[in-house]
Amino acid sequence: MRLLLRFFGFLFALGTIVFLVGVAAAAGLMWHFSKDLPDYSQLQDYEPPVMTRVHASDGSLLAEYARERRLYIPIQAVPKPVINAFLAAEDKNFYEHGGLDFSGIVRAGLIYLQNYGSNRRPQGASTITQQVAKNFLLSNEISFDRKIKEALLAMKIERTYSKDKILELYLNEIYLGLGAYGIAAASLIYFDKSVHELNVPEAAYLAALPKAPTTLHPFRQRERAIERRNYVIDRMVDDRYITPADGTKAKKEPLNVTPRSTGPHIFAAEYFAEEVRREIYERYGEKKLYEGGLSVRTTLDPKLQVAARKALVDGLIKFDEGQGYRGPVATIDITGDWGLKLVEVRALSDVAPWRMAVVLETSDQSARVGFQPAREPGGAIAKERQVGIIPFDGVKWAKAAEGPSRGKQPAKVSQVLTPGDVIYAEPFPNTTANANQYRLRQIPEVSGAITAMDPWTGRVLALVGGFSFDQSQFNRATQALRQPGSAFKPFVYATALDNGYTPSTVVVDGPIEIDQGPGLPPWRPENYSTGKYYGPSTLRTGIEQSRNTMTVRLAQDVGMPLIAEYAKRFGVYDDLPTYLSFALGAGETTVLRMVAAYAMFDNGGKRIRPTLVDRIQDRYGHTVYKHDTRECRGCDADKWRGQAEPVLVDKRERVIDPMTAYQITSMMEGVVLRGTATVVKDVGKPIAGKTGTTNEEKDAWFIGFSPDLVVGSYIGYDKPRHLARGATGGHLAAPIVRDFLKVALADKPAVPFRVPPGIKLIRIDAKSGLRAGPEASHAILEAFKPGTAPPDANSVIGVTSMQGGPFGVTPETDRAVGSGRGGLF
Repeated sequence: MRLLLRFFGFLFALGTIVFLVGVAAAAGLMWHFSKDLPDYSQLQDYEPPVMTRVHASDGSLLAEYARERRLYIPIQAVPKPVINAFLAAEDKNFYEHGGLDFSGIVRAGLIYLQNYGSNRRPQGASTITQQVAKNFLLSNEISFDRKIKEALLAMKIERTYSKDKILELYLNEIYLGLGAYGIAAASLIYFDKSVHELNVPEAAYLAALPKAPTTLHPFRQRERAIERRNYVIDRMVDDRYITPADGTKAKKEPLNVTPRSTGPHIFAAEYFAEEVRREIYERYGEKKLYEGGLSVRTTLDPKLQVAARKALVDGLIKFDEGQGYRGPVATIDITGDWGLKLVEVRALSDVAPWRMAVVLETSDQSARVGFQPAREPGGAIAKERQVGIIPFDGVKWAKAAEGPSRGKQPAKVSQVLTPGDVIYAEPFPNTTANANQYRLRQIPEVSGAITAMDPWTGRVLALVGGFSFDQSQFNRATQALRQPGSAFKPFVYATALDNGYTPSTVVVDGPIEIDQGPGLPPWRPENYSTGKYYGPSTLRTGIEQSRNTMTVRLAQDVGMPLIAEYAKRFGVYDDLPTYLSFALGAGETTVLRMVAAYAMFDNGGKRIRPTLVDRIQDRYGHTVYKHDTRECRGCDADKWRGQAEPVLVDKRERVIDPMTAYQITSMMEGVVLRGTATVVKDVGKPIAGKTGTTNEEKDAWFIGFSPDLVVGSYIGYDKPRHLARGATGGHLAAPIVRDFLKVALADKPAVPFRVPPGIKLIRIDAKSGLRAGPEASHAILEAFKPGTAPPDANSVIGVTSMQGGPFGVTPETDRAVGSGRGGLF
């Protein structure tokens, strides 16, 4: 008995020693691994990279920018079915364990022993808390050291944070494939839905993804993805989150994934979105743009943006097709499966409804074409081959652009198209007679831009920087420096009007010679209608008919330094050289600058800053930028107590007298009514504006405005060259603006331009500028400032000191004006 007691005592002592050694070893291991543990307290201030979202003025999504496409969503906003799906898939005991699921660890250990030596990856038993520790604080290294640190961190995290906080971190951090991080972004990217709209099979599929998002791709690994989704649904049934009947129904649902576009989400807004992206990058830097979670509300009006793009594209196509057909995009061998060869030719993605096609056969009256096959979401080429017919009417425009037949209309389709030609085709209007019939198209060589702006705020409502953003990302509205030509003349005339001249001031329209200094030949500017001059004419006539020699004489009389100052004040140029040629628009500027400058005429002379952004908020909803800086007096009242309504205090600088602004506006209204832009009269509303055509007809401009909208456009080749004979702003650019304004002002009343206080409207003779008599046949109402009136007799600028005078007027002009008959009149 004594020996037995000694034996048990020995065993107890041995067990105690072993236990103490084990405890000491465990403590030593914990100390060893704990001393190098990352600081888990940083999770409290966790700010994950969140994508920046850009919205149009009506709230519709315009674009998203991110390295990790993530939208942070608080746990309180996550629907219960979504939470249940992730718990069933990843950690059903999440709300019971303290960071480690020991039953799961035992299960994983047994499976590891079974698979030992098989080179299979060990099954994990990580809880959601352990995954948070790994994803946020550790690496993906597969080792026991990492697993021990992960377990230690999980227990510390559990003691520090609530279960809901841990689950929130997890659901916002996990990578779920297709570039989506977190469940909010994944819901949008996979199903184009918010988290609240997900049904059970959709939530189950997202919950299946954390284990292996790549191998559960919804298109490339579809069967495997459905199998894993159904496994999660079964777990949801087992854990009683859904009923067996609901589980059976959910598993029968197809995997309906509809990938969300990563580009601009509003058709035709690519140039606008890219300009906003550049502005945010310059303002806040790359990290804030792609990771800062900014919410950007832009000035874009989607309806006007679509109208602007259509007007510009139609104008470019009309001009380009008038120059003739330049031939196919490419040629391919059509023997065998032509679709596989055609799909290798890159087609522009933003020229819908145009489609790339290959000519399969031709005849005198038609051609049969095959369209580029679409790609399925998984990347495979669709097996279906679609064909259509291009009748003779679809190629009638395609006269030869070069060669001996240049300019000749085709007599049959086979003269234009050849089997193997790769082309673009656009469907004819969808009528029974035109069923499956298409029109030949070509990508224009010429380019251009259009910009629309609110003149009172500087908000850019629409902006198109070229024919196709996919073809060229160069934004011709903001980046292209072009000569505006005669579109600059209003600033010369406005300078004169602001300094004592009147719209009825008379200037000689006649030949002029400017001395350019030693060694340089004299400069002899001419009107666009070369060789034609009209003698003394009013400033209004000079603007309406865009007279070059009048403008040069006026600039000479006013002084180029003063004109340069006004050009800078309006923002057209930063530093305009004071040579007289620059009075005719020889300096380079952008469409956006010109539109903003004209907006200051329109709004009565107040300075505006053009902007594409109304407001920017940070990830917490705090406003960090606002374009409208006007003071609102009375807006801070908590409730109405009979006080006066709030007042917006506008402290913006005036760049020009409001009466001068109205005078030049009235003169430019005459450009539309009687001058070089009469095509714009078709809008049927009060419109003012000015055309511009540069030397050798390289650029064609028109800037026009109504009382509440300014729009400008130009057409020209990216490498400036002659457009065509007669390619003026009135023929090319003005119709683009007209077509846009017809849509933009369709539901707006015909409001006249606002006449500022002090302006007197007096009847004058439009030709002479003198006060009109009762029988005058060409009388108009002219705007005069206080203290000014139409003269009884004209004093003509360019008449005095003619012979050898500073104006360099030729003797012929002197004789014509002096004799009062014939000649230059």
